[in-house]
Amino acid sequence: MPDRTRAMLRRAVPRFCRLLPAVLAGIASGGSSVALLACSAWLIARAAEQPPVLYLSLGIVGVRAFALGRAVFRYLERLSGHDGSFRQLAEIRAGVFERMLPVAPDGLAASRRGDLLARFVGDVDELQNVPLRVVQPVVSALIVLALSVAGVALLAPASATAVFGCLVAGVGGTLLVQRWAAVRAERTLAPLRGQLQAAVVEHVQALDVLVAFDAAAAGRRSIEVIGTRLARATRARAAATGAASAAMTAVGGFAVAASLAASAPLLEAGRIDGPTFAVLCLVPLAIAEVAAALPLAASALRLARSSAERVAHAVPFAIPDGIPRVPATPADPPDASPTPAITLRGIRAHWPRLDEHAEAPPAVLAGLDLDLAPGERVLVRGGSGAGKTTLAHVLVRFLDYEGSYRLGGVEASTLDPRDVRRLVGLVEQRPWLFDEDVRQNLLFARDTATDDELLDVLGRVGLRDWLEARGGLGARVGERGALVSGGQAQRIALARAMLADFPVLVLDEPTANVDADRADALLRDLLAAAGGRTVVLIAHTGAPEGLVDRVVTLEPGLVVAAAQPD
Repeated sequence: MPDRTRAMLRRAVPRFCRLLPAVLAGIASGGSSVALLACSAWLIARAAEQPPVLYLSLGIVGVRAFALGRAVFRYLERLSGHDGSFRQLAEIRAGVFERMLPVAPDGLAASRRGDLLARFVGDVDELQNVPLRVVQPVVSALIVLALSVAGVALLAPASATAVFGCLVAGVGGTLLVQRWAAVRAERTLAPLRGQLQAAVVEHVQALDVLVAFDAAAAGRRSIEVIGTRLARATRARAAATGAASAAMTAVGGFAVAASLAASAPLLEAGRIDGPTFAVLCLVPLAIAEVAAALPLAASALRLARSSAERVAHAVPFAIPDGIPRVPATPADPPDASPTPAITLRGIRAHWPRLDEHAEAPPAVLAGLDLDLAPGERVLVRGGSGAGKTTLAHVLVRFLDYEGSYRLGGVEASTLDPRDVRRLVGLVEQRPWLFDEDVRQNLLFARDTATDDELLDVLGRVGLRDWLEARGGLGARVGERGALVSGGQAQRIALARAMLADFPVLVLDEPTANVDADRADALLRDLLAAAGGRTVVLIAHTGAPEGLVDRVVTLEPGLVVAAAQPD
């Protein structure tokens, strides 16, 4: 088992102080089950001898006590076990999210969103079975089995030996058969669930394109194929689990027969009485019921191991090459006022190497020199693959760089990337809008903003009238902005960036999703709303005359700077 998977399984187990109450309650619950059957067998056999009721009182009280104790301790076991397990899941999920932050978004570019969501939710949830169905049941069962067999040995050593032999042979054989029947299904269940969720998410998100190209049916068929494979694996695991339960029931029958055969000579010789003989015959049923937790724990462990492997590899443990790292002692960020100047010298950058065994990707930017004065507006243009988006991601420190990138006189590589992103804001080509109203999509930029401030910033980006026609700040924007146009989404994203008060704004292809006849008007509104901020406008086309101070043209291996816009 890889070290990362083993470490994730260990992390799923609560701390000793949280695990101990569940284990003790499990021991008490299992012990009550065995003691209940023993008391019941003794009471029935002793009552058949028709002694005075006084001689039956202890057995009657024991039956009642152990019956109540089994239920109460079982409840306490579930309560304490789930409490510790859910607390541990919260820590695991927070840890995965913390590992995502330093590498997002470019370090996760190769991950399918649906599969990443399945790992973050479903596979982490599966790890609760490590303490609940593996560690706690196995520890409790082994202790109860040891005490039960020892108790039988006090009454009849030969019966204890026979019961112990049946348990070892029965549990061992069940584990081998179960592993042979279900190991492949259990290893593929978690990956298949991730594939299914990824396929469904991608199909729904691209449904309009699939319908337009008459490919929706093919997409549904691929989902059905994955669903069929998942159903087949689920049935195989369920069949193996059922077979294991049936086998352990049979083991209980064999243990009863073995105990009966071993204790019958003792009864004939008068060394034990009838009630004791009844106990020796029926207690193995309860012992086998407790032992049935062992095959189920082995099955749960295999499934949890598969999920643990997926969770462990959901996010790289080591930050990929090409993603910036937080310095051991970050420098103090420059002041936001006045607007910091930006100086780039010999900038080389490439997209991250997401596979540690792959070769390093070639540099997209190769030796870029660029100066941005405070308040300057620069248009960066070039063809596809020239490095425009790479430059944008270097400026906000999504990507690492070679060379010198000074922000307000401070080398950006010596700063915490989060400090850089408080000064340099990125409005992406496809801005992310949450499936909430306009108010909530703005508030996460500054959660203390009032409605008047939100309306003011929306008015500056030309959305005040549109918003009033939609019913105000409570208007929904839909999933990823499905209920607004591309231009409106860009304006909302710019309003969000202005609310965050970035002194430097990077606009990456803001007119890519806008009709050509409206593109110039949108650019005028966006740049006018930006006020005195430094603006880096990235576009593969030009900009209307008078909107920018300078034009920089990027080409692979070449940078051409124009003093004035053409």
